[in-house]
Amino acid sequence: MVAYVAQRLAGLAFVFILVSIVAFLLMHATPGGPSDEPNMPLPPAAKENILRKCGLDQPLHIQYINYMANALRGDFGYSFSSPTETVAQVIGRTWPISITLGGITVVVALGSGILLGILAAIQQNSILDYVVTFIATLGLTVPNFVIALWLILVFAVELRWLPLGGWGDDWRQIIMPMIALGLGPMGIATRYTRASLVDVFTADYIRTARAKGLAERMVVMRHAIKNALIPIITVLGPRIPDLITGTIFVETMFRVPGLGKFFVESVLDRDYPMIMALMLLIAVLWGLVYLITDLLYTVIDPRVKLT
Repeated sequence: MVAYVAQRLAGLAFVFILVSIVAFLLMHATPGGPSDEPNMPLPPAAKENILRKCGLDQPLHIQYINYMANALRGDFGYSFSSPTETVAQVIGRTWPISITLGGITVVVALGSGILLGILAAIQQNSILDYVVTFIATLGLTVPNFVIALWLILVFAVELRWLPLGGWGDDWRQIIMPMIALGLGPMGIATRYTRASLVDVFTADYIRTARAKGLAERMVVMRHAIKNALIPIITVLGPRIPDLITGTIFVETMFRVPGLGKFFVESVLDRDYPMIMALMLLIAVLWGLVYLITDLLYTVIDPRVKLT
């Protein structure tokens, strides 16, 4: 186990470096820069001073080495779009909002999705199964920004039940972003839970458990669910980093001042230190989630061996 984890962490370090190189080159290959402002052009001397202060007048490889040397010490520099704050301070100010929204969404969406999938599998080909399948398909096929627009038009504009957006002033402000973010993961959880359980229900040990006279609830909870969890975790695990790092469209449409919304602003402002820090953060989160997912396999099914 220890050797496997060490090997995976070494691979994660390699991916971390590769992502940093690709992100760094793509940012500098994009036309424009932090000192380019068409509505308020700066004199050439002022631009040179800005580039020198930000270290952007040096060759690309020197810029990359300097940035990564500081980043490995936890120093990601100052944000170009918010020069009074370091990148770490900006992330510390915006990420808790995305974590709060994403964490609640994960619990509600995945919990309700697994529950609906269990009910649909138990009552296969019933009216409940068809309704649950329709809801899951809707969440899977309709983009979250379209769902967000529907929610705004119906519940905020027409019915006036919920506020249009914002954060922190009213607890109801989290309802529409949570639904827009959560329908997709809920649909995935529902479909895969149902499919896994329907497959497990045909196994011999399930027939044996039912033949022994065990209650259906005992058969499902003790025997079926545990053996159906591996494909569910495999699919749902990678969805978690997307939710806890903020979703660009949803946070922008509902004016949630989270990390996703700030990421869009950083890209528009060519805020290189901020973009690099966010890309590295997302890469690390994805790598850790995949590692935790693999480790969970051994907890769910002791027959799984990590090599």
